[in-house]
Amino acid sequence: MKLGSSIRRRRRGGKPRSGSIRVGWASVLSYRPSRGTWGVVASLLVVGFGLGYMVSTKVLFPVPPRPRDLFEVPDVRGVDRLAAVEAVQAVGLQLVVVDSFSHPLAVRDEVLGQSPLPGQLSVVGDTVETIVSLGPVRRPVPDVVRLREGQARDVLEASGFLVAVDSLEADLPAGRVVEVLPEPGTEVDLPMEVRIAVSTGPPLVAMPLVLGIEQASAEALLDSAGFVVSEILTRFRFGRDQGRVVEQDPPADSLLAPGSPVRLVVGRRSNTRRNRRN
Repeated sequence: MKLGSSIRRRRRGGKPRSGSIRVGWASVLSYRPSRGTWGVVASLLVVGFGLGYMVSTKVLFPVPPRPRDLFEVPDVRGVDRLAAVEAVQAVGLQLVVVDSFSHPLAVRDEVLGQSPLPGQLSVVGDTVETIVSLGPVRRPVPDVVRLREGQARDVLEASGFLVAVDSLEADLPAGRVVEVLPEPGTEVDLPMEVRIAVSTGPPLVAMPLVLGIEQASAEALLDSAGFVVSEILTRFRFGRDQGRVVEQDPPADSLLAPGSPVRLVVGRRSNTRRNRRN
């Protein structure tokens, strides 16, 4: 073996022997723990925090016991005032009513609010202030029959009522209130819905056919149907048309309101004209 080659192998250091470990700063900095390692670390932190909290609150800094002269304020909201007085006095407190007002959903003498609030601590003899209900507002239904729909709605809404509108045929003119439910004068709790029935006008009647019949019979027929003969004219006619209706206005089968006027033309021998208005 040559001396030179032996020296070069020592300088290069050669390859490390099998099984040997070389650790440097680069290896330490590049180390990445596995997911399982992170889970163990997190579990240890949680357990350590829990143990520390228990020790600090139960051993080092325990919650002081509640003084014997302090009592929790009971919850008396939504109960009757007399029952609230008994519940408050049972723990050594006093109940007073500081205000009251009408409430649409709470019955009379029901407790609506309190101070101190439920669960707060008070000394024996302290006062619990309450607000109680006077019950819902009661008011009679106004009489709006025969008023126009808009006027009736204004009166009812100004009185605190809700308004629902129906319609029906009636003898009153169209747009007038025919009926009110509940009946006018009925005392009810507010808010309350009042239904009004508004007239669409009288039911329409078909005009009968009176052509060719005698004048007296035509007038009687029209009167029985609810129409008014407002005018009768005469026109010269020969033969059988004399004294009989030869024209009518409106024509037969027209749909009209009762009381509508009707004009008749009756055949006569002479050309005289007779007008009649009722």
